[in-house]
Amino acid sequence: MGMAVTGMDAGATLAVVVLLAALVGAVYLVIGRRGRRGIATPEQRATYDVLHRAGLAADPLRSGLDATTAAKAVHHLHALVGSVALGLANAEELLVLEGPGGHHREQVEAAARKVAGSRRTAILRSRDLPCDEVDCPIRGAVVAPLSGDTTAVGALVALTNSDPAPGLVQATLETARFVATQLALAELDTSRARLARAEVRALRAQISPHFVYNALTAIASFVRTDPERARELILEFAEFTRYSFRAHGEFTTLAEELRSIDRYLTIERARFGERLQVRLQIAPEVLPVGLPFLCLQPLVENAVRHGLSRKPGLGTVAIVAHDAGAECVITIEDDGVGMDPAVLTLPGDDSTDAGQHVGLANVDERLRAAFGDSFGLVVETALGQGTKVSVRVPKFRPEIRARVEQRRMDT
Repeated sequence: MGMAVTGMDAGATLAVVVLLAALVGAVYLVIGRRGRRGIATPEQRATYDVLHRAGLAADPLRSGLDATTAAKAVHHLHALVGSVALGLANAEELLVLEGPGGHHREQVEAAARKVAGSRRTAILRSRDLPCDEVDCPIRGAVVAPLSGDTTAVGALVALTNSDPAPGLVQATLETARFVATQLALAELDTSRARLARAEVRALRAQISPHFVYNALTAIASFVRTDPERARELILEFAEFTRYSFRAHGEFTTLAEELRSIDRYLTIERARFGERLQVRLQIAPEVLPVGLPFLCLQPLVENAVRHGLSRKPGLGTVAIVAHDAGAECVITIEDDGVGMDPAVLTLPGDDSTDAGQHVGLANVDERLRAAFGDSFGLVVETALGQGTKVSVRVPKFRPEIRARVEQRRMDT
C-alpha cells in the first residue's frame, strides 16, 4: 500500500519548501552582495584605466623622445586624450601620428615647431588646417608644448573633427605635462649615468698614477733576479689594467671585483714582501651580487697605501663578504695607522689623508646613487687603531643584474 499524506502533512511540507526557498534566496542575495563588493565601480574602473595607460606610456618615455619611444607611447597617450588622432613631435619634426590626418603632416609639423619654440599652446581651427579632401575628418587641433625648465623638447598634437572643445584642450595640456615630466626624468637618468661615468673616470685618474708607478717599480726589481716572477707580475698588471680601464658598463659582480683586487694585491705583495698579509673570507653565495664598478678596489688600495705603507712591521688587510638575508655585507679592514675621523667630515685638499677621503666619498656617492641613501659606506677608524670600512648592497636588483648581463654581452 502506498503512503497517504494528510492535509496537515501537506501543509507542513509546503511550509518547509517555502522556508527552504527563502533560505536559498537569502544565500544567493548574500553571495551576490559579497560578489558586488569585489567588483569595481565605474569610477574605479576609469581611474584604474587612466593610471594603467599612463604607466604603459611612461615606460618608453623614460628612455627619452625619439621615433621608437614615441611610437611605443602614442597609443596609450591617444587613449588618455580621447582625440580623433594624436601625434608626438620633437623640436624639429613629427615623430609619430596615430589616427587619420597624415596629409596634414606639414601643417602639424610647422605648428609643433612654433609651439616648441614659444612654449605656448596653440589652438588650430579648420581655417588653420586647409584641406582639399572633401571627407577629411580633421577640423581642428590642440598643440601643447612638452616644456622643460627652460626649453620645450617638442609638442603633443591632438587632432579633432571639430573646433577644439575646452575638455579636449585641458586633456591635451595635462597629458603634455605628464609626457614632459617623464622626459625630464629620462634626462635626469641620463645625467646621472653621465655623472657616474665621470666619477669612474675621476677615480681611475686618482688611483692609476700611484699604482702604475709602484707596480712598474716592483716588476723592474725582479727582471734580472727572477725573470719568471717578473713575467707573471706583468701579466697580472695587464689583466688588472684591462679590467680597471674597460669601456663597458657601470656595474660588475662581486666575483669580478674580487678577481681584480686579487691581482692588485699580488703586485703589492711583490712590493711589500712579507710585510703585507692578506686574509679573505668570502661566502660563495654572494659572488654573483651586482655592485658599482670599481667600488671595492679604492677601499683596498686605501687600506694598503694609507693604512699599512706607513706602519712599521707586518700589516694585515682583511676582506670579508657574507650573506645577510636580502643583503650582502662586505668589510675591508686594516690594522694600520688609521686616520683622524674629523678628516671624513672636512672638504678634501691636497694632503694624503684628504686624498683618501676623496676616494671614500666617491665610492659612498656611487653606492647611494645605485641603491639608495641607506646603502652608503660606514667607516670606523681612529689614529693608531686601523680602519674598517663596511659596505652593504642588496643581493638582487633586477635592473642592475640586467645591466651586468648587458655589459657581458657587449664585451
